[in-house]
Amino acid sequence: MNRFAELLDRLAYEPGRNNKLRLITNYFRTVEDPDRGYALAALTGALSFKHAKPGLIRDLIAERTDPALFALSYDYVGDLSETVALMWPKKSDERLHNNPPPPTLTEVVTTLRTLGKTEIPKQLSRWLDDLDETGRWALLKLVTGAMRIGVSARLAKTAVAALGGKDAHDVELLWPGLTPPYPDLFAWLEGRGDKPVNRNPAPFRPVMLAHAIEDTDFASLVPADYIAEWKWDGIRVQAVSGRDPQGHVVSRLYSRTGEDISKSFPDLLPSLHLPGAIDGELLVLREGRVQSFNVLQQRLNRKVVSPKLIKDFPIHLRAYDLLADAETDLRELPFAERRERLQAFVANLGDPRVDLSPTIAFDRWAALAAARRDPASAGADAEAVEGVMLKRRDALYLPGRPKGQWWKWKRDPHIIDAVLMYAQRGHGKRSSYYSDYTFGVWSGDDGNAQLVPVGKAYFGFTDEELLQIDRFVRRNTTEKFGPVRHVVHEPDQGLVLEVAFEGLQRSTRHKSGVAMRFPRINRLRWDKPPREADRLETLERLLKGAASSEAAEDGAH
Repeated sequence: MNRFAELLDRLAYEPGRNNKLRLITNYFRTVEDPDRGYALAALTGALSFKHAKPGLIRDLIAERTDPALFALSYDYVGDLSETVALMWPKKSDERLHNNPPPPTLTEVVTTLRTLGKTEIPKQLSRWLDDLDETGRWALLKLVTGAMRIGVSARLAKTAVAALGGKDAHDVELLWPGLTPPYPDLFAWLEGRGDKPVNRNPAPFRPVMLAHAIEDTDFASLVPADYIAEWKWDGIRVQAVSGRDPQGHVVSRLYSRTGEDISKSFPDLLPSLHLPGAIDGELLVLREGRVQSFNVLQQRLNRKVVSPKLIKDFPIHLRAYDLLADAETDLRELPFAERRERLQAFVANLGDPRVDLSPTIAFDRWAALAAARRDPASAGADAEAVEGVMLKRRDALYLPGRPKGQWWKWKRDPHIIDAVLMYAQRGHGKRSSYYSDYTFGVWSGDDGNAQLVPVGKAYFGFTDEELLQIDRFVRRNTTEKFGPVRHVVHEPDQGLVLEVAFEGLQRSTRHKSGVAMRFPRINRLRWDKPPREADRLETLERLLKGAASSEAAEDGAH
């Protein structure tokens, strides 16, 4: 456990990507199985412990420290694991005398998987007693799954691939069929064994992602090299079917991160009756029309899926790409060829719950820009698309985000001026800064106007702007509510934020009655007094405009 703790500690303070890679690869090279395998699982988010939750950690420290002191310390530090690691009492004289050895990483993982809910608190306490501050911090990070050390799953896979001089792409392709602590993977990378084989009849394939396109990118792109299609406002999924050793069809639905979400959508699985793997978008369709993301949310993260829910929110798969056709892997074929195979595959499925995402005809960028601005004129539901996708005709299906192969060109966001109302500390590297911001707009008559919250954002600003906002929050806090700071927001005193967002929807959870989709800080308006920020009526007009467009389209149908 000490070696793993040292690795996490160094990674947390190392800003450079190449140095992080070197540290992780060196760890894999010098640490033996199965410890290094469980470390890889931790870094890629492949470990979870059913009964070890942050609430349990809070209860343990509450028994050993003054609650008020812990609250103040946690507020200052901003990270639960770090606060508890620092405040945990020193070893008792008896344990100090006996000096039991610290647990290994393997011991921690295997023990947490076998202990019952009532046994875990005592075991965690013993480990925390036996470890130093860094070891306690690493243990708690492992247990809660909240690493936040600047290492992505892709980076960890790249590091382990380097152990055998392989490309991260090779590990990504094998990953869905591997389980911790990955002995076969390490044996293959070190030349001690054969390449692992994925025996899952319906395996997940690592997804290919797109880069956001900028205006300057178009100068180097040729329209004829690309196929354009709509970027639908649903959730990206992978629908996979295969045959088990007995010849039975096995169908599964995966999220873009590889999580099996099949149980949440039992009504779609019978439609996947042909062996293959479709990359597509999960949507709700009613009478042939794509519904808003707000409607789709009624089907997400459901543990119990009732017949009424299935009837009221009929799920649909809109296909973008075909990754496998029966036993044939198509990912190394050009996209244009995969698209032809996809069209035939969907036709053979012959199921109304699965259709082909249409392409957008264009011969120059100006024509595509016009379709992006006005999707309805190009035959799409205006409120159901986020923009357009550009895919090179010759693009292979590569894991990760390869440059120049796929581009996303989202519709221009809405922009409003809002006033900062509340701020909260961030996590990880931002745990010392107020980086989560709740903002509002004015509501009511001019003489009796008040700010009502309409959204929360924690990105979009630069590092320099973060420092500026953090300084403003500290100097202008009027009240404290645990980790939240009430920041001055009067007509003539406060900070105006220019907020960009993708869309609006009605919300009963917010006092304003509206909720934003993907809000982000566009810029800081130090030049504008809060009284000049936007009003709730501005957002209401946007909502009414969207509703009018839907009504007009319904009438046309």
